Amino acid sequence: MTGSARRRTGDSRYGGRVPLVAAAVCPHPPLLVPEVAGSAAPELDGLRAACDTAVRRLLAADPDIVVLVGTGPVTGPIRTPATGSLQPWGVDLDVPLVPDLPDRGAVLPLSLTIGAWLLARHDTRPPVTAVQVAADAGPAELAALADEVGAAGDRVASLVLGDGSACRGEKAPGYDDARALPYDQSVAAALADADLDALLGLDPVVSTELKAAGRAPWQVLAGAARAAGGGWRGELLHDSAPYGVAYFVASWERV
Repeated sequence: MTGSARRRTGDSRYGGRVPLVAAAVCPHPPLLVPEVAGSAAPELDGLRAACDTAVRRLLAADPDIVVLVGTGPVTGPIRTPATGSLQPWGVDLDVPLVPDLPDRGAVLPLSLTIGAWLLARHDTRPPVTAVQVAADAGPAELAALADEVGAAGDRVASLVLGDGSACRGEKAPGYDDARALPYDQSVAAALADADLDALLGLDPVVSTELKAAGRAPWQVLAGAARAAGGGWRGELLHDSAPYGVAYFVASWERV
């Protein structure tokens, strides 16, 4: 069946309409952007390549819309037009959520700026929308946002932006915390296995103490995947902590 036919008929295995069909998880360090990293750019070549692979797989699922999910100052949708800027990191580079719109519009937080930048590296561009989630969002907010992601279209793919702990060593932004490595290992395993229960069970207090910016976005993903039903296959494409911050890249698809 062609992609257009799938969009018209859905997937009979799941009773017709299939909301979330694929997801990619990527981190959002500004150093992913070579112009920001400068001479250090090659240090993240492997991470950058893994992100590109995850986004390619996301787009190969033939979604009719891509929803970016990342942390921001509040919880809710980002209305287009919207533009992110890398000026705070020393580079005069604007990153629009939707290319070629004449107005800069709303301001994208860093997470969604990097997400828009990752998408812009690929030629295939279905419609894009974005939601931001506050770092301290509670279960009700996360569940509502997960429903909003799933309702964005008939075949939704989600690019989820989030870093792991920032406490992996004495030079880490959050200094060294013995809980950081076990926490990150549990997240890596959950992303690899598409383990929805493990992601939904992440402790928000511990996540905050470890400065894990991905907790809330990952839980939105898990909620949307659960609401979509069916089974999920995950693959962990990257797991590193080069600057004391854990970076994960994962690809999820329905089975």
